[in-house]
Amino acid sequence: MADRRGEKIGWIGGWLGGFLWVVLLAIVFLVQGKLIPGAAGLVLAAVGAFAIVVGAPWKHPETPYWKLMIPVYALFFLCVAWGVWAYGGASGLGLSLWSVFLLLPILTPFGTVGRQRWRDRESRAANPGD
Repeated sequence: MADRRGEKIGWIGGWLGGFLWVVLLAIVFLVQGKLIPGAAGLVLAAVGAFAIVVGAPWKHPETPYWKLMIPVYALFFLCVAWGVWAYGGASGLGLSLWSVFLLLPILTPFGTVGRQRWRDRESRAANPGD
């Protein structure tokens, strides 16, 4: 079986990059003296990183990607709710119920790779000329 290092870097790096804003915002809150929102953000980011590593598709080769993405997405949306709460609520940010639709493009991977499994690409990775 081929190494598939790029796919592994993509999973870990992509998801961690998606949570980077949580760490940065939490640090801003800590610098501002908002200890509870800052600490909560760091905890959420740490739990997110844990979910990314534990739910890695090469550790669960028979599981469809959509099932592996659900916990990470749930934590991501929890981080969005944390960010809104930490800033004083939706009204303080000028958000309305329609703002939820801005998050829909984030769900694109469910449609593009959601049904695939890690095992599905093993034969193609081992025989790239086929």
